[in-house]
Amino acid sequence: MVSSAACFFFFFFSRLITIYFCFSPIAHARHPVTRAPDAGDGCVCKERDALLDFMRGINDADNTLASWQWEKDCCRWIGVTCSSNRIRMAGNVIRLELSEASLGGQVLQGRMSPSLASLEHLEYLDLSALVLPGINSSSPKFLGSMTNLRYLDLSGCFLSGSVSPWLGNLSKLEYLDLSFSTLSGRVPPELGNLTRLKHLDLGNMQHMYSADISWITHLRSLEYLDMSLVNLSMVAPGWPHVLNTIPSLEVLNLVKCTLPSTPQALAQLNLTKLVQLDLSSNRLGHPIQSCWFWNLTSIESLELSETFLHGPFPTALGSFTALQWLGFSDNGNAATLLADMRSLCSMKSLGLGGSLSHGNIEDLVDRLPHGITRDKPAQEGNFTSLSYLDLSDNHLAGIIPSDIAYTIPSLCHLDLSRNNLTGPIPIIENSSLSELILRSNQLTGQIPKLDRKIEVMDISINLLSGPFPIDIGSPNLLALILSSNYLIGRIPESVCESQSMIIVDLSNNFLEGAFPKCFQMQRLIFLLLSHNSFSAKLPSFLRNSNLLSYVDLSWNKFSGTLPQWIGHMVNLHFLHLSHNMFYGHIPIKITNLKNLHYFSLAANNISGAIPRCLSKLTMMIGKQSTIIEIDWFHAYFDFVDGSLGRIFSVVMKHQEQQYGDSILDVVGIDLSLNSLTGGIPDEITSLKRLLSLNLSWNQLSGEIVEKIGAMNSLESLDLSRNKFSGEIPPSLANLTYLSYLDLSYNNLTGRIPRGSQLDTLYAENPHIYDGNNGLYGPPLQRNCLGSELPKNSSQIMSKNVSDELMFYFGLGSGFTVGLWVVFCVVLFKKTWRIALFRLFDRIHDKVYVFVAITWASIGREATTD
Repeated sequence: MVSSAACFFFFFFSRLITIYFCFSPIAHARHPVTRAPDAGDGCVCKERDALLDFMRGINDADNTLASWQWEKDCCRWIGVTCSSNRIRMAGNVIRLELSEASLGGQVLQGRMSPSLASLEHLEYLDLSALVLPGINSSSPKFLGSMTNLRYLDLSGCFLSGSVSPWLGNLSKLEYLDLSFSTLSGRVPPELGNLTRLKHLDLGNMQHMYSADISWITHLRSLEYLDMSLVNLSMVAPGWPHVLNTIPSLEVLNLVKCTLPSTPQALAQLNLTKLVQLDLSSNRLGHPIQSCWFWNLTSIESLELSETFLHGPFPTALGSFTALQWLGFSDNGNAATLLADMRSLCSMKSLGLGGSLSHGNIEDLVDRLPHGITRDKPAQEGNFTSLSYLDLSDNHLAGIIPSDIAYTIPSLCHLDLSRNNLTGPIPIIENSSLSELILRSNQLTGQIPKLDRKIEVMDISINLLSGPFPIDIGSPNLLALILSSNYLIGRIPESVCESQSMIIVDLSNNFLEGAFPKCFQMQRLIFLLLSHNSFSAKLPSFLRNSNLLSYVDLSWNKFSGTLPQWIGHMVNLHFLHLSHNMFYGHIPIKITNLKNLHYFSLAANNISGAIPRCLSKLTMMIGKQSTIIEIDWFHAYFDFVDGSLGRIFSVVMKHQEQQYGDSILDVVGIDLSLNSLTGGIPDEITSLKRLLSLNLSWNQLSGEIVEKIGAMNSLESLDLSRNKFSGEIPPSLANLTYLSYLDLSYNNLTGRIPRGSQLDTLYAENPHIYDGNNGLYGPPLQRNCLGSELPKNSSQIMSKNVSDELMFYFGLGSGFTVGLWVVFCVVLFKKTWRIALFRLFDRIHDKVYVFVAITWASIGREATTD
């Protein structure tokens, strides 16, 4: 009885002491008490105060940590978990998870407070959502005192300095992730003290290095190791022997580590549990057969891209029956694949692009995993899982097997681009194929009927001919890329069937007529129809394509006036309408296209004035796009990489420039070869991102805007063949990036501005001021208006005439000889003869358009006069 009373008194007294220190005004002078916490037995005061001190260093602009309030139980705060085990004191914080996943995708900014060291019972710490700008020390040393930690994730934190060796004190740690941080320096060998560690991720720490990885041998429980991008160039060539001492290892990622070449086999392999091995982007450069891992038949994922391994694959590859992923791309076309892989029925993805030196497509496909042929029906347990097959850039020859989709029934993605394949495209029906990429081959014949499951079809840059099939459409089609073939005729209405279409690229063919009214294509991003003979007005269905970003209709026969609704296509980044037969004025609402990067109306019959309010073109001023993500462009690059230079072409510096993904940086306006009148709007000088401005071959007049020098990004300026008058603005000399200038054949007068850039441009092209008789001063030989040429000018002119005659005589002779050579070759080579006739047809179309536009322009001038 006495004992029970004493216990009760001791318990009651201890609770009083706890309440006093937790809630007295002295203990919390910085936090005035308004009411007692709502769960007195839930949160230890010391740990709550440590968390609040940590929060003070966080810039929580989105109020993500709104639940972190002093008067509330910290065990109920977001990201905080307390212990419920009776063995421990109730209310100890054992888990602090501030990851993007736990915070609903939010990211926090601030500093990492040492107060976290007061969480003595913490076992789980995830601060991967914490961005730590301005930290100039190594990873916090106080973490080394949190000896109960079992899980530590600081991935993505912008810590600088080196990895703290104090982390080696965390003897209970089983999980450590420092990936994607900005730490630098040596990987501390003290990490070898973490003998319980199962997961170690140092991946994508590109400023880290290690000259000795022997410390890894102490991590006998390690299952996951990622040191991708850590510089391992100084480790001994025997590094596979070090890794071989960890039999528990299941995942090993050493991507782009500058590993030394190791053409050696291991006498006894202990890595029997290894299922994932990634050595990609290390220039190993030895024969494939000498690799140390060919006895590891447990491997499910093997990535060897950009390792420049060469020679034949070993026959041992055929025994990797667990293999699901084999990546062997971009290895310099120095390997051969003769191994029989037909038994690898677990294979899901096979990437061999840019690695094989030669081969026949039919023989290669016959050695791939498959379980069905037309001669051998499917048997139980004999099905392939292969869904992704990339054989691009491999110098493969032959004809695509007609039953390839039947032989590999699970195939979803097939890439045979940039080979030497010939023959027709096989008919693919009732298959799983959703992506068919056959770009840049020598395929002939007509386009086959599309399977209804096809989502991406790229058969551009081939020798396909004939009309479109009537049923070309597919309800699932996302991308239809048929550019640079010999397709003829009209586009059938069935092309409009897909409501999910994102890309239509039919450029560089012989297509004609009006484009179908595809009003249901409301997700269209890219419409590329250039270099055809399409006619009629601007397709009206475009007004409903709210996502449309890139339109190229150049070099066609489109006509009519530009509609006002073009100003509603607010997501347009590129608008190419050059070399058509459009007429009328430029719509004023064109200035509503605030995301516009490049606009070309060159070689049409546009009249009237250049619209004002150009300052509304905010992308050209320098403000970023706010409506559509430019990631759409990168998505297109994923579809058609390698042929973009041909597709994305613009006229700059008086010649056609070709671009890949750098087209995103091109900002320009081309209104040349029209009948524009009036002056240059002053607002044009606000377009400070403009790289190219071409207003040549118009009837523009007035003075060149005085502040043209404010367009400090300008690289190309062409105002030639107009009626500009007055002096050249002195500010023109301020355009330090200018590399092309043409002011010829205007009515400019006065002294030419001086500047080193203008002098350089004149030295490269002495004709930039031709046809302006009122100009004088250096670099011209006229020192003042009306001054005459030097006395020996007649001799100079005579010599120039003689040189010109000799040049033209040589040119004519060479042309005659060359013409006869071409004639003889064409006479005896049928394929060349057909291609030449098609070229003549194309030239005829272009000449017709040019003559029609020029004739209309001359008629307009005559009427005006």
